[in-house]
Amino acid sequence: MTPEIYLDGNATSPVLPAAIAAAVRAMEDCYGNPSSSHSTGLQAKALLDGARRRAVRLLGVGQGRLMFNSGATEGIQTAVLSALCALRERRQAGEAIGTLLVYGATEHKAVPEALAHWNRLLGLDLELRKLQVDSDGRHDLQALRALLPHTAMLCTMAANNETGVLSDIAGIEVLLDECASPAYWMVDCVQALGKFRLSLARSRIDYAPFSGHKLYAPKGIGMLYVREGAPFTPLIVGGGQEAAQRSGTENMAGVAALDAVLAALEQGGVFRSHDALCTFRERLAASLRRALPGVVFNAAFEHSLPTTLNFSVPGLSSKELMDVFDAAGVRVSSGSACSAAKAAPSYVLQAMGVPDWRAASAIRLSFGPLADEAAIARACERIERCGAALRASGLIAPDGSLPVQDGVQQLGSGGACSWLVHDAASRSCVVIDPQPEFMDRIAAQVRGQGCTVLAVLGTAPGVDLAAPGRALNVAYGAGDTFGWPAADGLLALGGQALRRVLVDADGAQQAVYLLGRPDAGALPQSAARHAFIGTLAPRQLDGLVHGDTLLCAASDAQQPFCSSLHASAPESGGSQGELHLDAAALQGLLRAHPDALLVDVRESHEHLVGVQAPQGGKVVSVPLGQLAGQIPEWMAAPVPLVFFCRSGNRSTRAAQCLRRLGYAQAYDLAGGLALAA
Repeated sequence: MTPEIYLDGNATSPVLPAAIAAAVRAMEDCYGNPSSSHSTGLQAKALLDGARRRAVRLLGVGQGRLMFNSGATEGIQTAVLSALCALRERRQAGEAIGTLLVYGATEHKAVPEALAHWNRLLGLDLELRKLQVDSDGRHDLQALRALLPHTAMLCTMAANNETGVLSDIAGIEVLLDECASPAYWMVDCVQALGKFRLSLARSRIDYAPFSGHKLYAPKGIGMLYVREGAPFTPLIVGGGQEAAQRSGTENMAGVAALDAVLAALEQGGVFRSHDALCTFRERLAASLRRALPGVVFNAAFEHSLPTTLNFSVPGLSSKELMDVFDAAGVRVSSGSACSAAKAAPSYVLQAMGVPDWRAASAIRLSFGPLADEAAIARACERIERCGAALRASGLIAPDGSLPVQDGVQQLGSGGACSWLVHDAASRSCVVIDPQPEFMDRIAAQVRGQGCTVLAVLGTAPGVDLAAPGRALNVAYGAGDTFGWPAADGLLALGGQALRRVLVDADGAQQAVYLLGRPDAGALPQSAARHAFIGTLAPRQLDGLVHGDTLLCAASDAQQPFCSSLHASAPESGGSQGELHLDAAALQGLLRAHPDALLVDVRESHEHLVGVQAPQGGKVVSVPLGQLAGQIPEWMAAPVPLVFFCRSGNRSTRAAQCLRRLGYAQAYDLAGGLALAA
């Protein structure tokens, strides 16, 4: 199994061994309730008080409040509630408080959500206003100067979680003083802890939340600083713990673990220096430049944390980069971990004004101050291995020596699709239903393989095929409105051929392309193995194809990959228990069927960097987009097929597709490699 290289420290960090030991000691030996007056309780209270004193020293809290809580989200909620309650009281007393709740455009979503929530519940009806940032991701101080006379509360962050960009906290403080602003000021310090020195009591900051799990402490423990004299309203009331600032029995194991991390910071010698971290960043950046030609870094290094690199690569989506890194055992993320599951461009990068393609394809690589030389060297080696796999699969740096594809390939999933039909022997291909978002990929693939594009075909009339044709060096003098290059007959593609059939659909003609091996210059419906059907429904194909012809649509949103006239409904394709195999069931199947195939449906570049497949069975690589081309061969000589991928999502769809087509022995590895590893 490939050892993990963890480069997603801004999302969360592993737990410091000393912190684990401290938490265990707290649970085993210091398990008392610090509110109890007996000796066991007093021991717990001593631990709690000692941890607080250390945090007060390290953060320069002075006479301010420092309470332990569950983490940054709770701290943000408490700070916003405290400030807005005070604002409401001041307004009720007849004081002018301002009309705006201002927050940085690149803030973590927890901030505007908290502002909107408490603004609504408290009935303040203040206006939420984004403070824009410049192209470096730093706050627009001139815009802030104009807003401050109307600002009731200001929320900024010390360092951005996606880009690592450092805010000009000193510049903001100067503006607040120059404008004599009475606005309450919260600074999200989550990414600051352990990365630069803090002296909170010497600043104008009213509230500063922290989260332990961003710096080698467990999840569920954090801190909130409140400046002396700043208003405070507890978010949680009850038994009066934390000097009535945050009720609920303290998380003593978490406090002990966080104290161990703070002790390592205070004593020195555990975490790397700023200069060492900058050197690590340069080495990682150099490997990225070698591995990924054209890589663009989305934040200037001179204005960001040395532990964060945010980058984009022309022609590659964040999902493709994430998948190949993950396959190589390198853990990175696309933007904030809290929003990584949402398929939307980074709002942080959009606020910085970067081009849309960069905002939609960005990757965040982040490490912690515990990183060492050996870990960075391993990371650089893996990054360059990822680059080699991407080149070998034709996704980057095409040089004409790439392996030639053969068969049917689908581009796109969960929406509009493009189809490519390749013939390796003749180095030729045909493109069907070219979608604009895939054209760069198609062009790079064609160039890299040295292929000739015989035609660019559409299934619906009126679609512009000339532009993709020019991009792929296809002449359109003889092509009709569908791009068909001949008035009749077949379009030869090596040993196979395409035949076009025009279908009247709701008063308009659409084209269907049948693919198969011709016989005596003809391609009857019985010989059609694939049919590219555009947006037609299967019922509109009666008499045109045979029951087992694979139907390849221009959209897979409703029927993924391919179907047939004989295909069953998804729910009849086998029960969940039969479809998904856990590790034990898989081993049982392999013992009973030594001819079974383990099918890796990840992309070829993911497969190339390494397969952590279960023991036993023959492993083959059939990327999900090439499934339609492989299905006829499997149907002709069926053996048990077990599909696997990283998370189980792609393999489940592949297995379900085969089941719908009547392939009873199709399974997937439950949970994918992420859970099987």
